[in-house]
Amino acid sequence: MKSSWLRPTSLFLSGILGAAGVALAAAATHTGATQLLGNASAMCLAHAPVLIGIYLGWERIRTAAPVAVLLGLGTLIFAGDLVSRHFTESGLFPMAAPMGGLGMILGWLALASAAFFAEARR
Repeated sequence: MKSSWLRPTSLFLSGILGAAGVALAAAATHTGATQLLGNASAMCLAHAPVLIGIYLGWERIRTAAPVAVLLGLGTLIFAGDLVSRHFTESGLFPMAAPMGGLGMILGWLALASAAFFAEARR
C-alpha cells in the first residue's frame, strides 16, 4: 500500500491523542467526572505510544498502514464519543463508541498479524 502521507499522519495522531489524553485526565481529575472522561483519557494515552511505535517501525511492519488507520481513527471515534456524551449527553452518532472500539480491536489484530508476514524490505 503506497501511503507516503500516512506515516507522518500516524505521528501527528500520536501527538494529538497524547495531548488529548493528558487534557482529559486533568478534566476528569478536576471535575470528578472520571467515568467518561477518565476512560477517554486512558484510551488516548494507551494508543498514542503505539502510534509512535508504528511510525518508527513503518519500514519493517507490513501492516503498519492499516494498523495506523484502525488504531488512530478507532481511538478518535471512541474517545470522541465518550467526551461528547459527557459534555452534551449525546454521542457523536449512533454506535460510535462500539464502532471506535471495534476499530481499535481490529488495529491490534492487524498489528498481531504482522508477526506472520515477512519483514518489509527497506
